[in-house]
Amino acid sequence: MTAKEKLSRSAPDSAAPRFNARESWRIFGIMAEFVEATERLNAIRPAVSIFGSARIPPDHSYYVLTERISRLLSDAGFAVISGGGPGIMEAANKGAYFGKSPSVGLNIQLPMEQQANPYQDISQTFQHFFARKFMFVKFASAYVVLPGGFGTLDELLEAMTLIQTRKSRSIPIILVHGAFWKGLIDWFRDRLVSEGMIKAEDLDLIQIIDSPEEVVEAIFKHYETRGFMPLPEEHELMLNL
Repeated sequence: MTAKEKLSRSAPDSAAPRFNARESWRIFGIMAEFVEATERLNAIRPAVSIFGSARIPPDHSYYVLTERISRLLSDAGFAVISGGGPGIMEAANKGAYFGKSPSVGLNIQLPMEQQANPYQDISQTFQHFFARKFMFVKFASAYVVLPGGFGTLDELLEAMTLIQTRKSRSIPIILVHGAFWKGLIDWFRDRLVSEGMIKAEDLDLIQIIDSPEEVVEAIFKHYETRGFMPLPEEHELMLNL
């Protein structure tokens, strides 16, 4: 069967033109999200993106830990970027909000509406996950990852993939609360490394740190021989992210 014959078998139905037009116009909405967010966030660097579960209540030890890390980062001169919602995201924004540097929330519109937390100096709302994820990477000098679910793992693995494949500049990726992450890291080592899916040195992309003070120290150590802003070659790399 030729390619033409195959394509004719999958020809769109009569409703397709209407939906195709909507898809085409949707591109302008996506472009607008990128442009607006980039203009609003350009002035906040250096920044640290913090991720973690939306389901953690304010009296949970993870919440308290996140708020402490965020406050230290804010007072050290880092804007703090979170997903703008409840749980760990709220703790991250709250710590920065009462610190010296901006608290930034990148909110997402969901079918089950995510309620934006009140601790945001800058709040930007997205319709598309991929535009929001791009901003987390583009403006971050480091990733700090607290315990979380699918969304947290998605952000973690996205960052690791981009750095591993050299599509993004190398930044610290710090996992906080080693007891939570141990099983995942062991699986990476026992399955992914042992079966040749990744190289052993790929695990060096991440650090496991439990102390808030050591989280801040590790970020400064990474940049001790250079500035926080992207180098010219890194800036060029990020343009093609």
